[in-house]
Amino acid sequence: MRGLPAATSEPSSQTPTDFRRTLRALTVIYQDDALLVVNKPALLSSIHDAARPDEPDLLSLLEERYGELLPVHRLDRDTSGVILFARNARAHVVLSAMFEAREVEKTYHALVVGVPRWETRTIEAPLRADGDRKHRTVVDVERGKPAVTHFRVLVRMRQHTLLEAKPETGRTHQIRVHSALAGYPLVADPLYGDGKPIFLSAFKRDYRQNESVERPLISRTALHALRLRLSHPTTGETLVFEAPYPKDFSAVVNQLARLS
Repeated sequence: MRGLPAATSEPSSQTPTDFRRTLRALTVIYQDDALLVVNKPALLSSIHDAARPDEPDLLSLLEERYGELLPVHRLDRDTSGVILFARNARAHVVLSAMFEAREVEKTYHALVVGVPRWETRTIEAPLRADGDRKHRTVVDVERGKPAVTHFRVLVRMRQHTLLEAKPETGRTHQIRVHSALAGYPLVADPLYGDGKPIFLSAFKRDYRQNESVERPLISRTALHALRLRLSHPTTGETLVFEAPYPKDFSAVVNQLARLS
């Protein structure tokens, strides 16, 4: 397991009452007059979600501390990792143009169900958001927007694989859809996989339960935004931001790899 990011100490499974505690413990990766980059916890929406009107979101919580921020991109509620916000209008225009022009290199780690034989694979399939009754993103050759994701195997396990995913485009649920299309849905993905959490007892024969109810190693979609590489919107300097794994992602990857 060498070379994998270490885990942070922040919890990634939390109730709404824990959100402000999460804010206090939130890791700021970088900040200046143009940018604010943080390590987003899982189970926290990037911006206000109309479907969860009573739940705080990352943007609102950050604005309480840092003032007005302008979203440049988003991470799914379940997804942890690197996310950035612009701190002024000029930076927002430049950064948005960079994302649109595919000038930002995005690297994710995903734990998937199944063990592919290939080492690398590129999925190119046009996607249309909110394409069915479950509000899922669907492949749509006629009306979908171009979408390209590059996958690479990092660690093979008994029944799972840790993949690196580098999306060229930024379509809604892109990695989740493309990974499932390749035959390897993300662990615990309720929309494009079976949604089942991973329990240690299912893989460890001599598992002994210390509590009355076993807690899953991970119960949310197993996707982490590991790294962003981009040019600074003001200086042009090349910047690389990286976020370590949260506890649940680190635990499930290490446990499954150890048992393989």
